Amino acid sequence: MSQLTPLTVGSSFRSRFLAWMKERFPFANALLFFILYLTTAAVARFSQTADGSIETSFRDIFGALITWSFFLVLRVFDEHKDYALDCQNHPQRILQSGLITLNHLKVAVGIAILAQVVWSLVLDRGIGQTTYAWCAMFVWTCLMGKEFFIPEWLNKHLTWYAVSHMLVMPLIVWWLANLAVPSLQMSTPLVIMMLLAFVSGFCFEITRKTKGPEEERDTIESYSRIFGTRGSAWLVIALVSSMVFVQLWLIVTLTDGLSLWATVILLAFWGLAMVQLRSFLAAPDAKKRGKNEAAVALAMLAGYAVLIAVVISARGLHFALF
Repeated sequence: MSQLTPLTVGSSFRSRFLAWMKERFPFANALLFFILYLTTAAVARFSQTADGSIETSFRDIFGALITWSFFLVLRVFDEHKDYALDCQNHPQRILQSGLITLNHLKVAVGIAILAQVVWSLVLDRGIGQTTYAWCAMFVWTCLMGKEFFIPEWLNKHLTWYAVSHMLVMPLIVWWLANLAVPSLQMSTPLVIMMLLAFVSGFCFEITRKTKGPEEERDTIESYSRIFGTRGSAWLVIALVSSMVFVQLWLIVTLTDGLSLWATVILLAFWGLAMVQLRSFLAAPDAKKRGKNEAAVALAMLAGYAVLIAVVISARGLHFALF
């Protein structure tokens, strides 16, 4: 649909659903989900083989797409959970304006969940560790959707809200590791990868909900309302620094040493994030808050990309058809 032809309930379902995707789950975000899977796969395969190159295949394309589908499920769960509040605060959105309904999103989630379960069963050749890993992750996701049956308490304690919701990230990494290497054994690098996913997710969550003063609204909770704008920004600085530290720790664990080129790259992106966050501290506003998200996302993506490169440089890469 062009900008000259606004969407209406009479527009094609494809146009309306893609408009919701663009607004709430942009395709550009898929890069982060793909690289999360590929990083987890690289770490899992590295930790399970004492020597030899790392093998990848067309199967990883399915793994990356299945990973994206799970984050779509998380997005839709949030759309259901926050629907009433979003109708009050964001009535202009595609879902809140009625162009897409919650039932439409339920169908999308049903398809995504079916794909995840079928692919897990295929990899297990029945019910095995990959399927059990998916079940554990999905149960926690359902508890998140119900806000652990204590929604009022969690919404008054936003930090615990973030911690409880970010605990799904280690479970996601365990499932993704099993997608890459079914029935793998737990290892130190994999545990650190789980920690990295938790810290990275927590970092981005705090960044996303740290608002500029002109953005604060009584009906929308934010960390800047809890810790103050400056306090919240300093918390993000601490979390970004922790994220880079864990990235470096994982590199040392994988290679028994600290790669100079990897360290330089990670510190460069950490430095860029610090410059942006200090700029926000000096003069916080909505525009700089958006740049904070971009800077943190770049540091996160750079870390994952460097980890993949470290594994490949240490072991080499072998491609198989399947």
